[in-house]
Amino acid sequence: MKKTLYITLIVFLSLQLIPAKINNPSSDKNLEIKAPQEVMSILKRSCYDCHSNEVKTPWYASIAPASFFIKNHVDLGRKWLNFSTWENYSEKDKDKKLQGIFRTVYAAMPLASYVSLHKDAKLTKDEIKLMRDWTGKAPF
Repeated sequence: MKKTLYITLIVFLSLQLIPAKINNPSSDKNLEIKAPQEVMSILKRSCYDCHSNEVKTPWYASIAPASFFIKNHVDLGRKWLNFSTWENYSEKDKDKKLQGIFRTVYAAMPLASYVSLHKDAKLTKDEIKLMRDWTGKAPF
């Protein structure tokens, strides 16, 4: 039992040596998405921690293995959609991303794992309707 505890502790401490820092690259505010204030409020509260260059990391984001999971989520989120660089997307890409928001905001986003730790990120039915109306897109 003691041996297992020591091994676990050594592995945990060793993991701390592997960097998994989330960087917030600087970005031009002119490239940020433009939306009505009520939509921007939702985006900043529920989406920006994975889909922008303005990620606010919690204290545990620097502790492995949580740091690995959080960095991976942020990297994937930014790869799919980055609201901080919205104006760099072509009109066709913007349209696809708005369609994606229309589809995912109803059930998939924000992720349940994120909402479990950030209760204020959960969207109400009215906020979901607002987001879907704002995208103005059909699901297909």
